[in-house]
Amino acid sequence: MRTNLYLIFLLFITLLPVFGATRDYNVVWNRQSQNSSESMPCGGGDIGLNVWVENGDILFYIARSGTFDENNSMLKLGRVRVRLSPNPFKGGDFKQELNLETGSVTVSGGGVTLLLWVDVFHPVVHVETEGASTTQMQVFYENWRYEDKLLQKNESFQNSYKWAPPKGLMTKKDEIDFKNNNIVFYHQNKGESVFDVTVAQQKMESVKDQLYNPLKDLTFGGILTGNNLEAGEIKLGKYVSTTFKSWELHSVKESKKHQFQIQLHTGKYANASLWKNALNAEILSYKTVEKKARKNTQEWWGKYWERSFVFMDSSNVGQNSKAWEVGRNYQLFRYMLGCNAFGDYPTKFNGGLFTYDPEFVNDARPFSPDFRNWGGGTFTAQNQRLVYFPMLKSGDFELLKPQLEFYVRLLKNAELRSQVYWGHDGACFTEQIENFGLPNPSEYNWKRPEDYDPGMQYNAWLEYQWDTALEICWMALQWHAFTGEDIKKYIPLIESCLTFFNEHYQYLANQRGARTFDENGHLVLYPGSSCETYKMAYNATSTVAALKTVTEALLDLPELYLDASKREHWQQFLDRIPPISYRTENGQKMISPARLWERV
Repeated sequence: MRTNLYLIFLLFITLLPVFGATRDYNVVWNRQSQNSSESMPCGGGDIGLNVWVENGDILFYIARSGTFDENNSMLKLGRVRVRLSPNPFKGGDFKQELNLETGSVTVSGGGVTLLLWVDVFHPVVHVETEGASTTQMQVFYENWRYEDKLLQKNESFQNSYKWAPPKGLMTKKDEIDFKNNNIVFYHQNKGESVFDVTVAQQKMESVKDQLYNPLKDLTFGGILTGNNLEAGEIKLGKYVSTTFKSWELHSVKESKKHQFQIQLHTGKYANASLWKNALNAEILSYKTVEKKARKNTQEWWGKYWERSFVFMDSSNVGQNSKAWEVGRNYQLFRYMLGCNAFGDYPTKFNGGLFTYDPEFVNDARPFSPDFRNWGGGTFTAQNQRLVYFPMLKSGDFELLKPQLEFYVRLLKNAELRSQVYWGHDGACFTEQIENFGLPNPSEYNWKRPEDYDPGMQYNAWLEYQWDTALEICWMALQWHAFTGEDIKKYIPLIESCLTFFNEHYQYLANQRGARTFDENGHLVLYPGSSCETYKMAYNATSTVAALKTVTEALLDLPELYLDASKREHWQQFLDRIPPISYRTENGQKMISPARLWERV
């Protein structure tokens, strides 16, 4: 590993003089967009904006990590529309550019430039315009959750109910209003949530008061504020298939410069007044650092781009070549990941922070901009790993934290599952896991045999699918291997995940007969699942490989992580892990998915 890092360092030094920051990969559009599907990502910290210009108006959606409603949809925080008069973007002179170096978007035309950027270290969106002549500015905050909204057929694929929502399920309304020529907007979770429904469904009521519940009292929103602005009209409108209500601010007098900002705040509050007080405190706090905010944000992006890149010199390969496109796509994808560097929740595989109106993908889904297939607060773990494993090689270790912290927060809930259902220790993390650590209720299955084990998902694909948590543990161990990072806070997670397999498969063996281990003293990993494919498997290779890899890495840690007794315990566990199975086909020896399996 040290050799690899040394070679990467040499490569970096070699390329540094020719790496013209990232401006070669800036995205530039010279025509306006037709709709939100032709939008440009912009963001920072844990905020993502979809930015586009349509019919001379600048529009952007606001998304933030962790904005889950009562149904566990990941709600956007609204849409903002900016209109200048006279409109400089109505003519043929137009340019929209994503500036990767600084993490910002500029829109220019008719002698006016609009700059849009997000503070990496504080949840604040900035919009600034400057022109050669004076203009009037209108800012519209547009929200489609101005009243309770009945969810349409298939629309609940955006939440935890998926294909099985209860009759009459609604997205609850936001609160939006003018306040002192500002616009305040927020959503507060009230009453029963899908957490309560899931706990009852999965027979966890006996420990409900011990379970981590991220949805209770969760409140998120913000305030749109600026100088030289006053309140205007409230109107109804429609964008694509979604009706919305808009709250307008407009400039008091014409000016060559305009600016406004959107301060966001998320937290758990028993009532709205407490949330508003916290928001006001953040506003006052931000005023003390605002002068340096732009500089600090640009410096962060600068260091981010120095850390990892794929640079193809366009003067040699040409911008129409696939080689150049590979380099650009690496930068653009990593930019979107960087917009959630400090999120409370990991970047979701199904769109991250940058989803848009779904009917532009599938016209059979004329749903609101909140829609994303495969849920909001539901995390498909085997897809999440694909987002996060590459960060080890790109050196984006700080970006790993949201994914690791997600499992740390859920550890107690996963351990309580094992204790309630089977009476043993260890964390049972499932596939299709909710942000409160229980299986997705629809994947768990609403129609279950009465005598079926309540700890199991009644699901042909996901039964016994527990390996992915070990891959998350492996990420933490690799972080330490790459950098020497102190990972003490992740050791309880790693040990508990290993303990589950040790305890659970002994428990299952004892349910079947008088012997706990096989004739060689190994655990009998049955029934299991080799990936999501080979079901009712005996010694699934994916499980065996994961247990061996993680346990060996745990034992390789320095003494400060494991005392002598723990080291002896995990060595004994390692000796109990069965070997990987092989098979021969067409005369070729190969790794077998498992020793045996019942179905594919």
